[in-house]
Amino acid sequence: MMNKIEIKYCSQCRWLLRSTWMAQEILTTFDGEVSELTLKPGTGGIFEVIANDVLIWSRKEQGRFPEITELKQIVRDVIAPDKSLGHSDKVNKKVI
Repeated sequence: MMNKIEIKYCSQCRWLLRSTWMAQEILTTFDGEVSELTLKPGTGGIFEVIANDVLIWSRKEQGRFPEITELKQIVRDVIAPDKSLGHSDKVNKKVI
């Protein structure tokens, strides 16, 4: 199965650069596993990532942008659940 990723971003907020960076990271990590990656400009503070027609990240719902390792893990869980992400699979523990 070839996988499709869509990143919707707010062009008014100038989130194109952030979106293209995340797209590059996804395409590099999932080389050969993603057949299509689309960037869709929007308005109103939108930032959403959709994998195979499933909303996997919403800035509005989460209240923040994803960390790139977090986004890769979520994408992996949808498109390639058995794939190892190497160091990106490690959980970052913060020292208080």
